[in-house]
Amino acid sequence: MQGTLFYIIGASGAGKDSLLRAAREQLAAKPVVFAHRYITRPVELAGENHIQLSPQEFHTRKQAGLFAMHWHSHDLDYGLGIEINDWLAKGLNVVMNGSRAYLPEAAKRYPDNLVPVLVRVPPEILRARLEARGRETAVQIDERLSGALAFEQLNHPRLIVINNDRALSEASAQLVEVLCP
Repeated sequence: MQGTLFYIIGASGAGKDSLLRAAREQLAAKPVVFAHRYITRPVELAGENHIQLSPQEFHTRKQAGLFAMHWHSHDLDYGLGIEINDWLAKGLNVVMNGSRAYLPEAAKRYPDNLVPVLVRVPPEILRARLEARGRETAVQIDERLSGALAFEQLNHPRLIVINNDRALSEASAQLVEVLCP
């Protein structure tokens, strides 16, 4: 029996990393695994649990077929290792931090077991979160907000939406219920 691939998406600043951390803690003893991404970005202590690769290392792994999925966004390369295919084949539910723009390709690669989960927040909360983290300029924040609005009309038959505009505990409880009912 194949596991389910939960493809977590949402605008930068929507709180995906916080929700994933909370869900990971709550589901530690369940048949759910959290995939880390390989990213050409330095690791941040408060940010996503990912593996930093140089652009050259990323290219080498990509050429060797070591990524189940990979994409380029915001001048960075992102990849998910082929190990997720083994996990799914063993019946485990796999949770990954995805890309909204890559969703159509991911849905083609995993047509039977991909479930996209959109983490959504109102624009004013998103702006405040982006400003507070201090990674982007004002122009970049405006671009991210425009991009976030463009993706509000995602279309997938199994799309689940989690509104992360209240207490983290409420939204994380909803995510945990989705990942392991």
